[in-house]
Amino acid sequence: MTSAIVMHATGGPDVLQWEAVELAEMRAHEVLLRHTAIGVNYHDTYVRSGLYKTLALPGIPGIEAAGVVEAVGGDVRDFKPGDRVAYVTRQYGAYAQRRVIAAELLVPLPDTMSELVAASSLLKGLTAQMLVQRVYAVSEGDWVLVHAAAGGVGTLLCQWARHLGAQVIGTVGSPEKVPLAFAAGCHSVLRYREEDFVARVREITGGAGVQVVYDGVGKDTFLGSMECLAPFGHLANYGQASGAVPAFEVSMLFPKSNSLSRPSVFQHVRTPQLLRDAARHYFAAWQDGALDIPESQSLALRDAAKAHALLEDRSRLRPLVLRVEDS
Repeated sequence: MTSAIVMHATGGPDVLQWEAVELAEMRAHEVLLRHTAIGVNYHDTYVRSGLYKTLALPGIPGIEAAGVVEAVGGDVRDFKPGDRVAYVTRQYGAYAQRRVIAAELLVPLPDTMSELVAASSLLKGLTAQMLVQRVYAVSEGDWVLVHAAAGGVGTLLCQWARHLGAQVIGTVGSPEKVPLAFAAGCHSVLRYREEDFVARVREITGGAGVQVVYDGVGKDTFLGSMECLAPFGHLANYGQASGAVPAFEVSMLFPKSNSLSRPSVFQHVRTPQLLRDAARHYFAAWQDGALDIPESQSLALRDAAKAHALLEDRSRLRPLVLRVEDS
């Protein structure tokens, strides 16, 4: 047995209940993992509210965590008891003290990265790696536009793009986020709700436009993002925080020979080799000093409902992590 946060119905944070649950029997390709830190993501709140109907109920939410391997199945060769690991998975079940999980979903942690940092940043780090190295490979001299530049993925994108030699323009939704975007490496920061960011991007780039837009906002910025592109520029719509992007004519891409993608990080890490390669690139960027991951705010796992309320308040500026205390 172990303890976990269980949902029996969708709704507000109060549907997250602390309960004793039975551990699954470990199979040959799996490990028994003792969680030490669990990431809290907007995805979790969408599952809890019922916006995403992807968790069978009753069920344990959570897709990202870090911890220590306690036991391994007979076919597991890559890990041993005592190894520190992290994972991101669409199979849910992270909001638990312990879980049985397939070894192929795990990545080994560098000695210098704490489990709190890993749990608060792995999904964001893999997403940023996908965007700056695979979806559009940022190179020196590129103009890059990053929406939600003070957000979790946005700050990593800004830092990484600047490290690669790009000129970075960021947008934010409120005045208090402006200094955070500058601290993340932006050369210019625009408040997209209060100014015409398309006109400002044209002004900043001398009318040339940007080679790539990383847009996690969606409906409110999508069409403007397309206007900001230079010839042959690429728009990566990796999130839709403001709502779904409305239907549009694909011929809108034709005048400047632009391209568009809606990338999923889970497709980019769909095999163990792809996953571990992406994680190595992310860890290397962090170890080289290209990425500064902010200190997280931690709460006890049994306080997951409070963590969700904090996340949905949107005034929080630090990542949230659930720490796991054995009991």
